[in-house]
Amino acid sequence: MTGSSTQGIKTVLHPVSDLARAKAVYAALLGIAPQVDTAYYVGFEAEGQHIGLVPGGGPQGMTSPVAYWHVHDIEATLAEMTAAGGTVKEAVHEVGAGRVVATVVDPDGNVLGLLQDR
Repeated sequence: MTGSSTQGIKTVLHPVSDLARAKAVYAALLGIAPQVDTAYYVGFEAEGQHIGLVPGGGPQGMTSPVAYWHVHDIEATLAEMTAAGGTVKEAVHEVGAGRVVATVVDPDGNVLGLLQDR
């Protein structure tokens, strides 16, 4: 492999049981109002990071926070990770505005998110 295939972790999604309460706590932590505020997702942009709140873990059934690594080529990265022993949890799919995501489970059961803006 030459050069890094990742731009680092820039997005972290947190499953929450009470969106209104969680939104207040994260707004207090970050010192800003959310930039995205819907019944199914609340997102904050702070210092180059995106922090997302997902009620009930969303359709992906998250049970703990998931860090999303921003990558240049999601399909190639996913192929390399599975060849190295990772297991696809959530296949590549678009989530809006040209953004695609996928999740992989490492050999120890940790969920790793991949994200590419196209």
